Amino acid sequence: MSNPATDAKASRKSLATLFFCTAMPMGMWSVPLANVFKAYDRGHLVPWVFATTAVAAFISPLFVGAMADQKHSPVLLLRWLAAVTGLVLFITCGSVAWGWSDAMVLVCAQLYTLVATPVWSLTSSIVFSQLHNAKQQFGPLRACATAGWMVGCWIVSFVLLADASLLAGVTAGGLWLVVSGLTWWLPIIPPGEVVQHRTWKQILGLDALFLLTHRDHRVLFITSALYCVPLAAFYPYTSAQLRDLGVGQISAVISLGQTSEVIAMLLLSGMLARFRLKWVFLSGIAICVVRFSFNTFNTLPWVMTGTFLHGFAYTLYFITTQIYLEERIDPKWRVRAQALLAMLMGGLGNLIGYLGGGWWHAACTKGASTNWSVFWWGEAALTAVVCVFFAVAYRGRVRSE
Repeated sequence: MSNPATDAKASRKSLATLFFCTAMPMGMWSVPLANVFKAYDRGHLVPWVFATTAVAAFISPLFVGAMADQKHSPVLLLRWLAAVTGLVLFITCGSVAWGWSDAMVLVCAQLYTLVATPVWSLTSSIVFSQLHNAKQQFGPLRACATAGWMVGCWIVSFVLLADASLLAGVTAGGLWLVVSGLTWWLPIIPPGEVVQHRTWKQILGLDALFLLTHRDHRVLFITSALYCVPLAAFYPYTSAQLRDLGVGQISAVISLGQTSEVIAMLLLSGMLARFRLKWVFLSGIAICVVRFSFNTFNTLPWVMTGTFLHGFAYTLYFITTQIYLEERIDPKWRVRAQALLAMLMGGLGNLIGYLGGGWWHAACTKGASTNWSVFWWGEAALTAVVCVFFAVAYRGRVRSE
């Protein structure tokens, strides 16, 4: 078993592999999901299946995060969660293939998201716990996760030819079992603070709300939720706009966003060393305003340019936020802090974003034609409001971040 204390190079390799392999099945199932359900005459369930992720984000991340901080090693929790996630994904794919009722398919989908949603915050907390300098080391490692997501999508499209097949989900399920196996090569990290007799708030992870009493923490968490509202428009409505522009290889164009994510993560450590955190946060949100503004021109070159900027808009804010939580919050709250972020982003922010974005898209659509200029100006304006809120509300450390 690798020991990071004595073999830093091996540790970086194992952490990079963990990130890569954890993101791969996520991309393999999430990206083609809508097309798969439509191919099996379950297209009407797609909005509800996506909604299960928001429901799960309100429930399981904080609960599992509390267990990792106060009861069990996060490595052991990841081992079992990844294994169960793979098995439940097999059953979910089977429920579609075997012709189960819509209600049963949704039950399976909800069970899948309940066990899968905490995996990302657990993985991030494990990686953070093994780093000596998160500002310098986390970005390149996190880039491996984005690479894993992209490779998973490429395997589905170019190797399995399964963009509309349950084979994508079955393969992803198998990879979740691989992730579970990888944890055997990680050190067993102890929980931050073992608590023998936990209150119901501690069991549910609701004591993490204590973190909101600190002004800058509170502003950062609130901004994360607000920022996710316009960002929720990226995948569904950029794809729809590209389709209206006559693009056939939509997934390839969308992957430009992941390409720039990798670039941004490799540059992040240098930025964090030179600039205050506040300016890094603000640059990410400001780039998102520009990114949505480019889409208003409604031509392929401008939409592709805006899509490319998405990776910078995401990385400079959200990856920096994860680093902030690791460095500014007591280690005994490490997993719960990442879990609270996941809940506010994936639960509150995305839920409002999906529902609000759907309403706004319908308002901008007449017949079969969408006024993309108006739609994206609305998203850009909302992002600008978030940018102003953060600029005014966040204080940070004046001399050095």
